[in-house]
Amino acid sequence: MKIDTLLFDLDGTLINTNELIISSFMHTLEHYFPGQYQKEDVLQFMGPPLMDSFNKLDSAKAEEMAQFYRDYNHKRHDELVTEFDGVYDTIKTLHEKGYKLAIVTTKKRYTVEMGLKLTKLDQFFDVVITLDDVTHAKPDPEPLLKALEQLGSKPENAIMVGDNNHDIEGGKNTGTLTAGVAWAIKGREYIESFHPDYVLENMSDLLDILGGFER
Repeated sequence: MKIDTLLFDLDGTLINTNELIISSFMHTLEHYFPGQYQKEDVLQFMGPPLMDSFNKLDSAKAEEMAQFYRDYNHKRHDELVTEFDGVYDTIKTLHEKGYKLAIVTTKKRYTVEMGLKLTKLDQFFDVVITLDDVTHAKPDPEPLLKALEQLGSKPENAIMVGDNNHDIEGGKNTGTLTAGVAWAIKGREYIESFHPDYVLENMSDLLDILGGFER
């Protein structure tokens, strides 16, 4: 088997948006539901599309809450977003080695582009599939299949890398190999519970895994 393609989730996988997302949710929840939510309550909302989370809270005000969230999120973005150790160098190396690389995320394109430009990762990804590009988000296979199609790749030649159940289940539903990241905010045990093919301690572990396929 040959692996020539890597599909990456963005938030919590390539870039550390954890503090930004938690802060944005707390700002929004405190405005609409004063005193009802603590920081640890926000973890359940991290991963799914924003509207899914707000629809569960109050479907009548979901659009309004999502806009309130995004206004704050965009304003604080560059201040609170950082990069994970080893990510930039690993992605740069994969790009130089000729691997096909894509982002598959449940975020909207505008915010995705902010994060990629801030961390200078935008130069390495020719294909970026966002919530704006699909009818069904991860774990549905649609976004992964769309990325593979645009890259000219097949599921059996790809690994989906992410920090959430949507990423691992999305990969399994599509037929790719899967890699979970141990730095997931929900914890290593959480990501391991979805049985990814690999668990990465550092993004550079990918280079060793891929080396095994090259031999």
